[in-house]
Amino acid sequence: MKKSFVMVLLFSFVSLSASAGVLIIEINSSINPATVDFINDAIRESKVTGSELLLILLDTPGGLVNSTREIVKSIMSSDVPVVVYVYPDGARAGSAGVFITMSAHIAAMAPGTNIGAAHPVEAGGQDVDKRGGKDLKKKIENDTIAFIESIAEKRGRNKDWAIRAVRDSISVTASTALQERVIDVVAKDIDELLRFLDGKEVETASGKKVLRTAYAEKRFFKMNIRQRLTNLFADPNISYILMMIGIAGIMMELYHPGTIFPGVIGGISLILAFMSFQVLPINYGALLLILLGVVMIILELYVTSYGILSIGAAISILLGSLLLINKLDPRFLFEPGYGVDRTMIFSITLVLVVFFAFVAYLVVKSRIKRPVVGPEGLVGKIGEVTEAISPKKGGKIFISGEYWFADSDEEISVGEKVEIIEIRGLRLKVKRVEK
Repeated sequence: MKKSFVMVLLFSFVSLSASAGVLIIEINSSINPATVDFINDAIRESKVTGSELLLILLDTPGGLVNSTREIVKSIMSSDVPVVVYVYPDGARAGSAGVFITMSAHIAAMAPGTNIGAAHPVEAGGQDVDKRGGKDLKKKIENDTIAFIESIAEKRGRNKDWAIRAVRDSISVTASTALQERVIDVVAKDIDELLRFLDGKEVETASGKKVLRTAYAEKRFFKMNIRQRLTNLFADPNISYILMMIGIAGIMMELYHPGTIFPGVIGGISLILAFMSFQVLPINYGALLLILLGVVMIILELYVTSYGILSIGAAISILLGSLLLINKLDPRFLFEPGYGVDRTMIFSITLVLVVFFAFVAYLVVKSRIKRPVVGPEGLVGKIGEVTEAISPKKGGKIFISGEYWFADSDEEISVGEKVEIIEIRGLRLKVKRVEK
């Protein structure tokens, strides 16, 4: 009986040890609603499984301010210790990433990483005062400073550096961040970080907790399908590609009605693109410029512009593409340079305009080209008179293996060659071919 009781206790201890551990998630994209949902799921999973802590491996250029605030709020109110680790080498915690890193119970960085550039910018990387005026800049800046200052005070981090990261957009390396008391540790990998954390005391929403992480089991927690798709579409490059595929598909359907497949793919791509625009700072004026360029290309089918419409379409689509992710919006915190890749914009615009301008040229050319089949195709061809033709009653000719009634303004004898100059119902008007 005693032996059984010991075995039960041992089994319970082993089960408890197995359930405890370190839950690890990776954030290597912009901060968006999918990121919020994912982190909240991870915090709940950590609590349910009794994990020692939640470890967030962070590499982000920034993202939505509302999403950033939600994440900070979740971390601050978490009963499970949350460690944010800017990892691996070459990763960065830019803009919104600064707020998330500083809000963690333990903030860590790997060598070769950087943190900073939290100054509010529009998504194309331009300073807000260059587009919105100094008053708007001051308003957004003060709000952002108050936000990061409250985080620094709560976690006992360097408040002055946090303010400078917003006001002066400074960015520092991992070693400098450690010296400036922005983070708590620099660790080369996860194992070294866990050894450092072992025995550390942190204060969570439910009280103080001593971490036991030296031999803790590492478990990775992944995004679900919905979160992955939402996160994927939050990439401005993916959104731009989807939009251009959609436009190309719809235009192909307009040029060749009934092909169906391009229209279906184009419609689906456009819907996905507009869904992704909900989590991106889209300039709808720029979107109208792109659509205007598309209209110009379509008009090439009906208007002889000698290339003017194609040139206008190229300029309109190019300007719209460059300004598409370039709207001043205080909901976003991105590091400078975030947006659609410029090389991609120039390449796709060039290919799209040149291809559809060429297709339009071929379509117009086919419409004005003289028919080569059917009755209309006889105009200009040479036939032979088989029954004398007179201006009053006409005659007959033989052409292309067929006999036709023919009329002419002159007398033409049997055996003479004639050229068809006009088709009048079931009769041809001809003229004598001079020898």
